[in-house]
Amino acid sequence: MKPLLVRMLAGLMISGSSAAAQAPDCGQTIQALERVVAAQRRLLNDWAGLTRYGSENTEIRPPAPGEERVVFLGDQITELWGRGNAKFFPGKPCFNRGISGQTTSQMLVRFRQDVITLRPKVVVILAGTNDLAGVTGPATQGMMAENFMSMTELAKANGIGVVLASVTPVCDCFTNQTRLRPRGKIIGLNGWIKGYAAQSGSVYLDYYSALADGRDFRKGLTSDGLLPNDAGYAVMAPLAERAIAQALGKK
Repeated sequence: MKPLLVRMLAGLMISGSSAAAQAPDCGQTIQALERVVAAQRRLLNDWAGLTRYGSENTEIRPPAPGEERVVFLGDQITELWGRGNAKFFPGKPCFNRGISGQTTSQMLVRFRQDVITLRPKVVVILAGTNDLAGVTGPATQGMMAENFMSMTELAKANGIGVVLASVTPVCDCFTNQTRLRPRGKIIGLNGWIKGYAAQSGSVYLDYYSALADGRDFRKGLTSDGLLPNDAGYAVMAPLAERAIAQALGKK
């Protein structure tokens, strides 16, 4: 029995040492889970994110005569634009209304509050990557299409020019991004967005071609395979400016 007891004690000591060594990883895991829980709590309390910019919107003055105000509506790719060294259109009347993790259905709900009430000349809509990932549940291309169409129709009914941006590429350069956002589905959705932009008299903003290397996000332009880095935003900015100028001319 003694040899068995010795082996059992040795095993417990090894397990304890292993658990102690892994403690920092456990702490990081707990923090990550806490962030997920907090995000889900916010989602339950305010599904569309209406409180994110609600108060700020009420404090914004009406546009001055001749002011060509632009609202960028989107998800994390829009929200994080300007957080690093790549500034968000400094000196120009551009408003960032991105919310991380959002899908087209959530953006549609807050479209009146976060776009129409600001009375812009143009709205730039960048959406779809989280729909493809099923962040708020399964979403077919038909469901996404209806949301894009509804936002476009709301904008045009209020005299706002529309720029529809392509979904940006992803890559597995850092972590596996293509499992949630398959390359083929991104390309298929972008094909629909481009076609609908032409059909509806909107401007198609092709970020995808400028950021992609083949069908992958160019590694030097992304921070994690999903989000652009400063270099990526630097590529996107002049494309957005040209699309906005085109929308102002069309409108």
